[in-house]
Amino acid sequence: MKKIPIFLILVSALILTASCSSIPEKAEPVTNFQKDRYLGTWYEIARFDFKHERNMNNTIAQYSLNDDGSIRVLNSGYNYKEQKWKQAEGKAKFRGDETVAALKVSFFGPFYSGYNVIALDENYQYALVAGKDLDYLWILSRTPALPENIKNDYLKKAQEVGYDTSRFVWVEHDKKNPNLK
Repeated sequence: MKKIPIFLILVSALILTASCSSIPEKAEPVTNFQKDRYLGTWYEIARFDFKHERNMNNTIAQYSLNDDGSIRVLNSGYNYKEQKWKQAEGKAKFRGDETVAALKVSFFGPFYSGYNVIALDENYQYALVAGKDLDYLWILSRTPALPENIKNDYLKKAQEVGYDTSRFVWVEHDKKNPNLK
């Protein structure tokens, strides 16, 4: 009988430890964040490739409010190998104060991962988003193109955090995404 409570304590400690590591060590989320200004459509300009976005171009993320105050996330893009559009819907929640851009996002039920805006221009047109560790990074823009000075600033910021920016996949936007309204 005593093994069950010890097992539960170990599992709880593991979950707590995993949830604390939702941002790379040298990364800092943006403060004075305004959720309402961040909502809307973002074009994915570059990303570190991972299995859920592999072979995807024309990728966008659309953020809107759910009735419960969480953020609806609709990611979509064109899989050029399968030659078809794909989308995934998820939910994001703040990990603490809503004026700090440290969120967690889930596309798979109760499992959440870090979503941290670590650079954002004052007009909410360009964002650098860090995942839970140095394997996840995105550059987003309100338009399909990114000014060279913003690109250079974000590459420098990412390198300072410890990212290997040579891993970036630069996303093409050569098709009209049917999810754009």
